[in-house]
Parts: sequence; C-alpha cells; structure tokens
Amino acid sequence: MSRIRPTPSAEAPARFGRRLVLRAGVGFVVLLAMVVIWITNAWLTERFTETTRVRTELRLALYTGNIISELQRTSVVPLLLARDPVLTRALETGDFSKSSAQLISARDDIAAASIRLLDMTGRVVAATNRNLLGATYGTEPFFVEAQRSRETIFTASQGAESPGTEFNYSRAIVSDGKAIGVIVVEAELSKFERSWAGISDAVAVVDSEGRIILTTEPKWRGLTMEQALDARSAPTAIERALQATADWANEPPDAYLKGQAVMRTETRVPFRGWRMIAFTSYDSVRERVNAVLALEIMGFAILLAVGFYVISRRARVQTAAYRRESVELRALNTRLNREIAEREKVQKDLAVAEQTLAQSSKLAALGEMSAAVSHELNQPLAAMKTYLAGARLLIQRARTEEALSSFQRIDDLIERMGAITRQLKSYARKGGEAFEPVDLRAAISSALAMMEPQLKGRTVRILRTLPRGQVMVMADRIRLEQVIINLLRNALDATKGKPDAEIELMLATGETAVFSVRDNGPGITDLEKLFEPFWTTKKPGEGTGLGLAISSSIVSDFGGRLTAHNAEGGGAVFEMQLPLISETTTEPRARGIRAAE
Repeated sequence: MSRIRPTPSAEAPARFGRRLVLRAGVGFVVLLAMVVIWITNAWLTERFTETTRVRTELRLALYTGNIISELQRTSVVPLLLARDPVLTRALETGDFSKSSAQLISARDDIAAASIRLLDMTGRVVAATNRNLLGATYGTEPFFVEAQRSRETIFTASQGAESPGTEFNYSRAIVSDGKAIGVIVVEAELSKFERSWAGISDAVAVVDSEGRIILTTEPKWRGLTMEQALDARSAPTAIERALQATADWANEPPDAYLKGQAVMRTETRVPFRGWRMIAFTSYDSVRERVNAVLALEIMGFAILLAVGFYVISRRARVQTAAYRRESVELRALNTRLNREIAEREKVQKDLAVAEQTLAQSSKLAALGEMSAAVSHELNQPLAAMKTYLAGARLLIQRARTEEALSSFQRIDDLIERMGAITRQLKSYARKGGEAFEPVDLRAAISSALAMMEPQLKGRTVRILRTLPRGQVMVMADRIRLEQVIINLLRNALDATKGKPDAEIELMLATGETAVFSVRDNGPGITDLEKLFEPFWTTKKPGEGTGLGLAISSSIVSDFGGRLTAHNAEGGGAVFEMQLPLISETTTEPRARGIRAAE
C-alpha cells in the first residue's frame, strides 16, 4: 500500500511559514544578545576600571612611603659622618689611606648608593667607588651649598656614576670652627625604579619644576611629562578608532603609551613638591570584562543552537527518507564505479612501475660494480707502478736486496688486490662480513705505509696525534685501511700545488673512536653532495666520484659514520666515528651484516 504524500502546492505555505518563524526567532535572539552584551560591557568596564584605579592609588601610596623612608634614613648619615673623628683627622693630616675602606664599610651598614669625601677644593679624596678618586666637583651644587651652610643640604642632579639622577645629602665637616671638607651621601632611590618595572606600564616621579627624576622608562629622564609622552609615536586617528572599537571603551583614555590606551593616576609626594604619576593599561580590565562577555556569548550561541535544532528536527526527519531512497543510492553507485575504475588504473600503473624499477635497479647495480672495481684497484696499481720504477733503478745500481724488498711490497699489493676483488664479490652478493677486532692505530700505520711512495713524491707535512694504547674496534681490516687510504689521497689532492701543504691525522677516544683527517687545502664547496655517487671536484679522468660514497658505505657497515666539514682556518676536515670494542663487541658486527643485506 503506497504512502499518500502532500502535493507541492499544499507544502509551500507551510514551508514558507516555518522559514518566517525561524528568521524572526533568530533575529530576536541576535538583537537581545547585542543589547545584553552592550549593557554588560558598559557596567563591568566602569566597575573594573574604578577598581583598577583604586589599586593603582594604593600602590602609589606604598611607593611614596618607600621613597620618603629612604630619604629620611639617608638624611641623618652626613651628620654622623661629619662628626666622625677619623674622617676629620684624615682631612687635617691629608692621610686618606684608610678613609675609602671606612666609607665602604659605612655604605654597607646604611645601604646607601655611594659616599664621597671631598676636600676644600672639591677633589674626591675618599669614596666608595675608587674610580672617582681624584675627580673634582668644585662647581657642583652639593659642594657649593654645603660650604655656605652648616646644615645638611639635599640636591638632585645628573649622576656622575650612573646615567640617572643622583639624590645627594651633603654636609660640611667643621674643625675648630672652620670647614675642612664636605661629606656627600647618595640616597639609593634607583632600586625603586627596578622594583617598579613590570608592575605597571610606566611609573615616574617629577620634581617641583615638572622634570622627571625617577622613572621606569629610561628615555624619559630629564624631560617633562608632556615631552615624554610626545616622544613616543601616538597612534593615528584611524588606529585610535579601531582601538576604541576593539576595546568597547566607554570613556576616552587618559593617554597613549607604547601605542596603547592607558589610565593615568597621580599622587603627591610630601617632599619638595614632588609628584608621582603611574600609567596603567586597560588590559586587566578588558580581560575580566571579556571573560564575562565570552560566557554571555556562549550562552546565546547555545540558545541559538537549541532553537535551530528544534526547528530543523522535523525537516531533517522528512528529508531523511528521500535522501536514503534517491540521492544516497545514486551517489553511492557513482562513487563505487569511480573507485573501481581508479583501482584498475592504479594496478596497471603499478605493474609498469615495478617492471621499470626492476630494470633500473639492474642497470644501477651493474654501473656501481664496474665503477667500484676501477676505483678500488687504482690505488694498488699506482703503488705497484711506483715500486716497479724504484726496483728498476735499484737493479741498475746493483742494489738487489732493496729491489727484493720492493718486489715483496708488490707481492703484498697483489694479494691486497685479490682481497679487494673478493670483497667486491661479497658486496655484490650482499652477504655477511667477517668482522674482527682491529687496532685502529695499526690500521693508520698500515695505510701510511701504503701511501709512502705518494708521500715521498710530494713536499707535505704529516702531523700525527695518536694515543699510546690500543684503540680496538670491530671491523674488516682491509676495508678499514681502504677508507683511511681514500681520505689520505683526497687530502693529498686537496693540497696539491700549495708550498706549505700540511695534513693532520688525529685519533681520539671517548664514547667512540674518532679519527679525523684535516688538510689546509681550499675546503669543500658543496657539503650536501659530497657523499653522493659520481660527484667529484676533480678534473675529468682524475677521479670517478665514488671514493667517499664507498667509504661512507663501508663505515656505515662497521656501525659508525663518516662526516665532513670545513675548518675555521681553511681546509677540510673528515671525521670517522666507530664504536669501541669495549663498549659493544657484537653490535657493530650485527649492524654490518644488516647493512650488507
């Protein structure tokens, strides 16, 4: 029995009515949310701003009390020191050898910034800062006014020991009714600047003339507050409008500091007409207000989501059957057909790629094997040629015993070439490697003996730094010597043509054995391609570009690594790191077998 569905003409008015109710409900909720958020923002901003201002005023009262306490404590020090008989006797006798030490001890007791003792010419004869000894302050206000009065004088002037303002209490030292010197004590007010930093955006103390004498902003010192605020770039009118819109500010800011709107709070310091001014940002106010606004917005968003869910639930139920019966079936059918066609195409492409990769691997292996054989046999062949030439000359000179020694070396080289071909066959088969404990020092000596003919034919200085004891590693001795010989040949080629050619060989032990070869040649231009096969800086015919690639592979089989970098003074440095046999005896062997496989 078929379902009776309403006609399109009957469904149209109902659908239009539902849309109208939905739009009206959404509009009402949005309007209500805007009104509530605006009222909440205005009320909370005013309340939190006033709270922040009260806290700033309390903090300024604390700062003011600290300044007054420090000034009052320092003001009595000059009177005490002016009556000190030791300082008086030093001014009378001119012996100030112990005066600076006494002033340093007094400064540590009273925690003053500095203390200076001046004679009647204004010259510093004793001071807590010995660098000021001999300095003259004959025209400074704290010296001139102290001579005119018998009371303690307070002055604020540009600092002699620091770029800030000095707050000095000075008093004349009198003996027999006559002034013989002046004692100057500087109050330690700069410590308050350091303690203020980070609490408020900016704090400043101005004197009775409006000049800034203490501040957390170093560039403000010596300026008036108007000059200090003008010194910073104020935001443009557009930036201020955007800032005001972003902050939802109800009142204009007191000032702009570092491009941000700030609140200005001012209080009086009961000392010579000083005033303290603090600039506090609205960040803390905005953070608290925004937290409440975020909760309100979240609540309205949840309310809208619930409304949308209730209104659209019936529509989702009605359309679910149609989508299941028509759209989903057609889309599923189309998607399945497309996936079947794509999978068949991928399978065909994969078969072609596998055939191409197999052929490329065969060609690459064949080229690598032929190039490796040519490169690895060139070194013994060159040495044999040199030994044969030397043996010929020795036979001509009837030095048969030495010639026999050369023939013996040629025989050793032939045996070595046989070992190399056997190793290349093993490498081609990717089988295991017969590793054994090898003394790295002995391998270096053997490699140097192999390179002896080439070294004698060149003027090169060889520096060796080797430990006295054995350095045992797990490796194949012949392949290890091949790596060392290859590094030595590269160093010889790099220093060719240099009159002061030098090669340094260094062997060090720690967690691993590190063998380094350094030359004073031109260095390496491209470190990234250095160990790539067939890459070389030599001229055509002089190298195949496989030496370092093969050496790096051999060292990796030993469980180590081969690296290179340019030396700071010029030249190149190659480092070979191998695990010590004392740390792990079987691990390098296992790694070498896995690498060969």
